Amino acid sequence: MGSGAVKAALVSRDGDVRAAAIREIETFMLDGTGAEQDPEQWWSAVTGAAREALAASGLDPQDVIAVKCVTQWAVTVPVDREGKALARAISWMDTRGGPYVRKLVGGPVRIEGYDPLKLRRWIKLTGGAPVQSGIDGLGHILFFKHERPDVYEATHKFLEPMDYLNLRLCGRIAASPGSMFPYWVTDNRDPLAIDYDARLLAMAGVERAKLPDLVGADAIVGRLSEPAAAELGLRAGTSVLAGSSDGQIAAIGAGAIRPGEGYFYVGTSSWMSCHVPAKKTDLRHMIATMPSALPGRYVVTAEQGMAGRCLEFLKDNILYPRDAYPDGPPEDVYAILGRQAEAVPAGSDGLLFTPWINGVLVPRDDPTTHSAFFNQSWRTTRGHYVRAVMEGVAHNQRWLKRHLERFAGHRFDQLNFIGGGALSDLWCQIHADVLGCRVGQVANPRYANAAGAALAGFVALGELTLGELHDRVKLAAVYEPDPQRHAVYVAQHREFLRFYRRNRPIYKRLNNSRASHS
Repeated sequence: MGSGAVKAALVSRDGDVRAAAIREIETFMLDGTGAEQDPEQWWSAVTGAAREALAASGLDPQDVIAVKCVTQWAVTVPVDREGKALARAISWMDTRGGPYVRKLVGGPVRIEGYDPLKLRRWIKLTGGAPVQSGIDGLGHILFFKHERPDVYEATHKFLEPMDYLNLRLCGRIAASPGSMFPYWVTDNRDPLAIDYDARLLAMAGVERAKLPDLVGADAIVGRLSEPAAAELGLRAGTSVLAGSSDGQIAAIGAGAIRPGEGYFYVGTSSWMSCHVPAKKTDLRHMIATMPSALPGRYVVTAEQGMAGRCLEFLKDNILYPRDAYPDGPPEDVYAILGRQAEAVPAGSDGLLFTPWINGVLVPRDDPTTHSAFFNQSWRTTRGHYVRAVMEGVAHNQRWLKRHLERFAGHRFDQLNFIGGGALSDLWCQIHADVLGCRVGQVANPRYANAAGAALAGFVALGELTLGELHDRVKLAAVYEPDPQRHAVYVAQHREFLRFYRRNRPIYKRLNNSRASHS
């Protein structure tokens, strides 16, 4: 379950997606800084998609040996003792907890807003630190504590989406070390013995009793209950595995398992990542490790914020606005956009787009700098706008790539591409040309997380070994960078970075009163 849709898939031991179904979910945007989702809508989408996928597969429910949930993360659901959601879930796009996080992390002396002693403890124990914009789990809990004290007091446990769905599946409240990572209250130094830390809980002002118990990333949390089995169309008693975040599991689904193998994702949001052998932090560039979905390992977290949502925003608000198309835009609107962009040369005739519609995340934590089209002229067409958005997302990935390579100690000669954005051959080629490396288009890229979840699940159940995973991730194509287009993008990338540096003070003056990802 991502930010915009639930995808249910049946995946074989070979990593093949036998059948799948999608249900959209809604995000409620509030007052410019709030973003919420409805957990009941999640469950309805899960059960509907699961029944459709099972019917399409032609498989007997007896053939399904386990269920594993992989979801968006840094999303917080308060539940009571019966497991009922007490309020809508706070999304990772929500920054209402930001003022409380900034107060929490500050002190008499501040470095980039952090008290040095607090920062040292967070980095030493967790590998990172609370994001000052308030978009992570700790920010959400602090929002409930200060602005919804009735909900905070009534909350039995605060859960991430994968753990909430597991509760609905098997009736047990539990979390994995990875799902609780964005709350900054776990000691992550030993990947095989991660637990809550009393000192971190005290710093955060969060009660341990309101957080779920932790289980291993490969644990069987419980068995599918009779009511849940009836709603999904599966067999009661089917194993329910510990949940994972999409950022953890995507590395497996992308085939980035061995040293030197990396990947990037473009869906609603975007990130670039790889596995590394030890806990590590680059606070300056907002890159850190989190516990992997594979026990005993770490995976890099480097989320960049909105990406595919930028193209959707362009479609819905400028090119094909909803009020101008009461029956909706053309069914093949993204194919139309792709053809328009393909007719425009590399570099979009100098048009630059910066994809920070919810602020800059990695490699800078900058909530006041926002998005722009720069260098428009009377010759600028729809195709220019579309291609510039695609290129802007790729430039943002290039900005991150050099920092991630330094962090991981590897140069990425090839990066695999997953997510809905990887369905576009043009976007694959643009990324290869901008990044200056080969781009591997993973087969069924929209379902890479589902495939990764299944492969991790087969390992957890003893059905596969770690060494067998890499060959089960198949590529549909590999895109080579074109030297001439790459040269255009190298020059344009310098201007992309200059635009950020020189305009950051203007954005700060315009948006500092809100200091939020609006």
